[in-house]
Amino acid sequence: MKRRTLIQAAPLLMGLPGLANAQAAYPNRPIKYIVPVAPGGGSDMIGRQLCDRLGKVLGQTMVVENHGGGGGVIASQMAAKAAPDGYTLMQGYVATHGTAPATRKLNYDPINDYTPIGMIGSTPNVLVVNANLSVKDVKEFIQYVKKNPGQISYGSAGAGSLTHLTAELFKAQTGAFMVHIPYRGIAPATTDLIAGQTQAMFPGLAAALPHIRSGRVRALAVTGMQRHPALKDVPTMEEAGLKGFDAQQWYGVVGPAGMPATIVKQLNDAMAQVLAQPDFREKLSAEAVELTPMTPAQFLDYMKKDLARWTNLARERKINLDA
Repeated sequence: MKRRTLIQAAPLLMGLPGLANAQAAYPNRPIKYIVPVAPGGGSDMIGRQLCDRLGKVLGQTMVVENHGGGGGVIASQMAAKAAPDGYTLMQGYVATHGTAPATRKLNYDPINDYTPIGMIGSTPNVLVVNANLSVKDVKEFIQYVKKNPGQISYGSAGAGSLTHLTAELFKAQTGAFMVHIPYRGIAPATTDLIAGQTQAMFPGLAAALPHIRSGRVRALAVTGMQRHPALKDVPTMEEAGLKGFDAQQWYGVVGPAGMPATIVKQLNDAMAQVLAQPDFREKLSAEAVELTPMTPAQFLDYMKKDLARWTNLARERKINLDA
């Protein structure tokens, strides 16, 4: 057939039931899943465990691609620029869609450049202090800091990180002043906390648990609105008197803006099946992640509120990494 004949026949061919169903079927090829961190570590594990199960539910291969450059910025750009056909997804998390956009200018919009698919889960941060510090709860710690102005320092995984902003939220709500010591990651920050070079920190619970259980650091309170199963005897910041104090290391799935609603629903339904699997919950408990299924609309609302929280705090505390 000549090219013109083929073009003219295309609408008729598309109308054939068999061909239409074949084109409408999703997914009919492998799905790329971008993880915005280097291989290894908790976030990568979460992505791989999800993809292994999600692929089985969808009946298609999920291909994990790690792109850790620029603190997740490179991965976020790739996902935002991809075709919105459901074949490129990304594991968005608090850094890519919360703390980083709040503290510096990025060439992607964390809300408008993406289609929310659903939440995976979250883990709280925990206020820990050096084991030799003579405080046993949050109230005593606040009093101790105020009695020693400028002499108490806290470590973080880096400027603009969740560990940094959570401590700044603490300072804002209590009026207690502490000196910020940024590190290149949570491991060296923890080493210096144990050694007494710094006195306090707000690490993610998964990173802190081994040191809490060994007695090398003392946990005073967890962020979030309820106690964590891994630390049932440790109160929340809310219980300690800091109303509305929340900070979560959350993980979710997003795609490029403009994805078809039918595909979004199919993916969200598949995620709900995965999150209901007991073995998936057990795997993620190793990272202290509590599974939190959400609809796309609920997840979008969560992301907007989290971004607003950190943006307002960064503005209030004059945290601008572009300055």
